[in-house]
Amino acid sequence: MTIDRFDLPEPIFVSVGGDRVATYELAPEVDVPSSDVVFCHGTPWSAQVWAQAARHLSAGHRVYLWDMPGYGRSAQGSDVRTDLPTQMLRFAMLLDHWRLEGPFVVAHDIGGAVALGAHLMHGRDYDSLFLWDVVSLDPWGSEFFRLVADNSDIFAALPAPLHRALVFEYIAGAAHQRLDADIVAMLTEPWISDEGQPAFYRQIAELSPEHTRAIVDALPRVRCNTSIGWGEQDPWIPVEQAYRLRQLLPSRSTLITLPGVGHLAPLESPSLVQQALYAWLG
Repeated sequence: MTIDRFDLPEPIFVSVGGDRVATYELAPEVDVPSSDVVFCHGTPWSAQVWAQAARHLSAGHRVYLWDMPGYGRSAQGSDVRTDLPTQMLRFAMLLDHWRLEGPFVVAHDIGGAVALGAHLMHGRDYDSLFLWDVVSLDPWGSEFFRLVADNSDIFAALPAPLHRALVFEYIAGAAHQRLDADIVAMLTEPWISDEGQPAFYRQIAELSPEHTRAIVDALPRVRCNTSIGWGEQDPWIPVEQAYRLRQLLPSRSTLITLPGVGHLAPLESPSLVQQALYAWLG
């Protein structure tokens, strides 16, 4: 069964570096001066993580989202590279496709590394950058994540029912608060098809902390204002990393921590996340 995808419109498929990318665009119903806001998701999610926030912000802003190749409704085939340097370049190219100069960028999980890489390694400028529970500093990746990375072929061969149960529990375990079953099912859906199962383990195997170390070294060269948001009970990336990240950025960043929230703040506490985004954009 296909789970309803909140309020995201049907994707606009574009080719980026030869890969099919699902993109989403939302705009105010009335023609008013507005800013451009771009959302980046992480692993193993898709643009659906930001769907609620995007819909709310689209009342006053032009909003853009994308499923990184390997995720969501974008291409998932065995020839699709999902390593971070490739995703960083894709994001830079996608900003060019959208003709966005100086957008506000919101990024979660490995989407933070992707957005930082497009900025620091590929010269794309942002008006401001909001980083939520982002992958950047060592160590990152859960114990399960590292186990799969070392044994991806074995996991890809699991019987489908075992794979489905494993992915469901893995995704549900990212939250501190219990997520509604339909939300977990929505996030799990891209990974339970015949193509999705090997894609799930392949994207884990291709993600490596060595690809974020250059980003961390370059953090003092970030050229835009930054804000940081974090769940205080994030089971995957401890909140201490938020404070370390703020110290490494060139100017003092605004830091928001959400008590009782895990790694999926946009879904666990959507109202607080949306308030933080409104204040940031204001």
